[in-house]
This record gives sequence, C-alpha cells and structure tokens, in this order.
Amino acid sequence: MLELSVNESLILRQLQPEHAPALYQQMDTSRKSLRRFLPWVDYNTHSDHTLRFIEMMLRKTEDQEAIAFGIWYQEQLCGVVDLHNWDHPLEKAEIGYWLGEKFRSKGIAVNACKALISFAFESLRLNKLEIRFALQNERSAQIPIRLGFAKEGILRHSAKLHGQYVDTVVMGILKQDWKH
Repeated sequence: MLELSVNESLILRQLQPEHAPALYQQMDTSRKSLRRFLPWVDYNTHSDHTLRFIEMMLRKTEDQEAIAFGIWYQEQLCGVVDLHNWDHPLEKAEIGYWLGEKFRSKGIAVNACKALISFAFESLRLNKLEIRFALQNERSAQIPIRLGFAKEGILRHSAKLHGQYVDTVVMGILKQDWKH
C-alpha cells in the first residue's frame, strides 16, 4: 500500500478493500452536500458499492490508468483524492477529490492535492494535470486556484447532474509551472 505523508496530521494512503466501511460511512454522513455535484453519490447506497469502487481503482492502478488515495486527517479517514483518466502518450491525468462535511475549510483538500500533484510530477513523471468541476461548484473552484492551476476553458453541457446538463470548467497545470 502506497502512502504519502503530507504533514503531522495528514497522510494519503492508497485505498484498500478494508477501508470500504469507513469510507462509505464518511460519504453517507455527507451524502446531502456531496450529491449536489457528484452524481455517483446517489448510486453508492451500501458499503459494498464503495468496496467495488476501491477494487476497480486497484485494478486501474495495476493497469496504470488511475490511483485513489484515502485522506487521513488526525488518523481519521475523511475523504478521497485520486488521479484518473491517465493519458500516457500525453503524460497527463485528472485529479478528483471529496471530503466529508466536518473536514472542510481546514486546508485538507488543498494539502492533499499538493501531495498528489508532487507525486504525479516527480514519481509518475506526468507533464500535465487537470481538475474539472461543475461551473456552479464555487467551493471546488477555490482548490485549483489556490494550487496555481490556470483556467483553460468551459466545456458546455459536458456533464449531467440530476437530469440537468451542466457546464464543466477545466483547469490545468504543467509540471514546469508547479512551484510547490
């Protein structure tokens, strides 16, 4: 299991099957706020669904397509940060993240993303990372801004949330521009 130490109170651990019950509980406790911008929340109704997600991400890690880390804050699993949609010829991937409600506004997501970005550029030798989010998700927009990502554009009607098309913002950062 891969671990990335962030600071004295924050560590990223590659998700394993035994993390499914705690991760499901954290998601379920924050279901109402998470589902606003994460459509998969409605389909994750049992810890078995979380277990299947973790097993899928482990297979994708073996195939070098993705990797998912649980975020532990003060030894409590509080969310997820991941790399997905690896494009090997272009040496790029996308970052996704979510936190349980009671762990927000503490700098956890920014610091977890910093560690993941450094890992992606240094260990995985990627050249570019992107973060995509619904245009209306102002809270999520603050994370790539704080990390130095540049707004690259808006993809119109590129996602569907609860039956409605939404625009997606694409923000990116190149390895050469990463200052952390």
